[in-house]
Amino acid sequence: MAAQAVAEGLVEAVSASTVRRWLHEDAIKPWQHESWIFPRDPDFAPKAGGVLDLYERRWDGVELGADEYVISADEKSQLQALRRRHPELPPGPGRTRRVEFEYTRGGTLAYFGAYDVHRARLIGMTAPTTGIVPFGQLVEKVMSVEPYASAARVFWIVDNGSSHNGARAVERMRAAWPTCELVHLPIHASWLNQIEIVFSILQRKVIKPADFADLAALAARLTAFEPRFNATATPFDWRFGRRELDDLLHRIDARQSGEQTSLAA
Repeated sequence: MAAQAVAEGLVEAVSASTVRRWLHEDAIKPWQHESWIFPRDPDFAPKAGGVLDLYERRWDGVELGADEYVISADEKSQLQALRRRHPELPPGPGRTRRVEFEYTRGGTLAYFGAYDVHRARLIGMTAPTTGIVPFGQLVEKVMSVEPYASAARVFWIVDNGSSHNGARAVERMRAAWPTCELVHLPIHASWLNQIEIVFSILQRKVIKPADFADLAALAARLTAFEPRFNATATPFDWRFGRRELDDLLHRIDARQSGEQTSLAA
């Protein structure tokens, strides 16, 4: 950029370090970006609103009872058992932990997690892959223990992944577990699913940096995370509710209207 500025006669001379300083101090930084997506689910507002109501212990405008629970569930697929070619070096005074760059692949597995939103309790399991069957096994694992086994209702918040998408998944859940209510998020709205926060913690504290002898070692580490998490976890300080949802949708509508007006002009 310094060379281009000189070539175009904008300045007689300028150093790269000066240009770098100017860019750093500038109020507008067009080289930075964030990704986002317009909601394309025609029922985005009612679906998202229902999930947000559950987080505040309401459903269809009625407060949930003491024997009603809200579970946020999903799966992490294709978790790799990567084994480093050379042993890692532990941290020391003035030296960070060092992990070998090269690795061998030891296969993949999936982790299924069910997170009780209001009790901050995680129940999980590993499986060779994702699918309807292992998700059903997760539901059975949760619904076979108290307080869920004798609950009046248990709401399961899920995304639209193939393991639990569509009306047939709702029917399967209701047939197998009459007290369960499967609640789908809008399309492309996994950010409203609190289990994703748990998964981000698991990714940082359990999986990275990946160095596992085999799949059994990876599965053992994932399984060991659950009791440690449950021993100290507290409910997340979730602050995105109906009011914030309405504000978001209003801003999106305004932006779309402005773009359409610009195109028409």
